[in-house]
Amino acid sequence: MFLLLIGVVVFVIVSNIARAARDRASPRLTVPARVVAKRAQVWNHYTYYYATFEVESGDRMELSLDGEDFGLLAEGDSGELTFQGGRFLSFERR
Repeated sequence: MFLLLIGVVVFVIVSNIARAARDRASPRLTVPARVVAKRAQVWNHYTYYYATFEVESGDRMELSLDGEDFGLLAEGDSGELTFQGGRFLSFERR
């Protein structure tokens, strides 16, 4: 049982490192977008914040963001979304 727990912890750490490396290798993009949804997920005394953005092509992407950025967004906001891979960087309202 202990080895299984260690294996899960190692897998999560390696997955997070690989995702961060992919994000860093991705180009930094700024595109016109609209906030179409927001949600917060509470897990084990931590709150995780997500926003779904729709770009001009109609494609949608859900990005994780911190609580301060989450609080500044409202559904329906339009502006310039800056992201890198799957990482939210900023949103400038028009």
